[in-house]
Amino acid sequence: MTSQNPVDLVRHFLTGLAAGDVESALADVDDGIVYTNVSLPTVRGMAKFASIMRALARPGFGFDVQILAISADADGVVLTERLDELKAGPLRIRFWVCGRFEVREGRITVWRDYFDFLDVTRGFFRSLLGVVLPSANRKFDGVGK
Repeated sequence: MTSQNPVDLVRHFLTGLAAGDVESALADVDDGIVYTNVSLPTVRGMAKFASIMRALARPGFGFDVQILAISADADGVVLTERLDELKAGPLRIRFWVCGRFEVREGRITVWRDYFDFLDVTRGFFRSLLGVVLPSANRKFDGVGK
């Protein structure tokens, strides 16, 4: 954890995940974390959450992020507008995400992401095209490697 400032904490968390530094990112998270990708099942607790985050860091998989906007209120609620990239082998699926993080006592207690499945589907097909025609790949200005 780099800061008690909720915006800095969330930025550190996301960039840690993108850099493949899962353990550093997990240090920013409360043991009772509640993680929801809206319309998918909610994950509760560090053990389940950590296994998902570590799966993203396995060889051949990954996560990257480009933060477009980030802000917080006085109660420690941080809102992000992002472009996320999920990596699976040669696929690089990019899509828009709005995230809501709740920070309490210097730790992320809630992470809830909202996204459009149509946008994810488009990202998947763009990624397939990029595998067949590498020149079709667009530059991604994420923070990870």
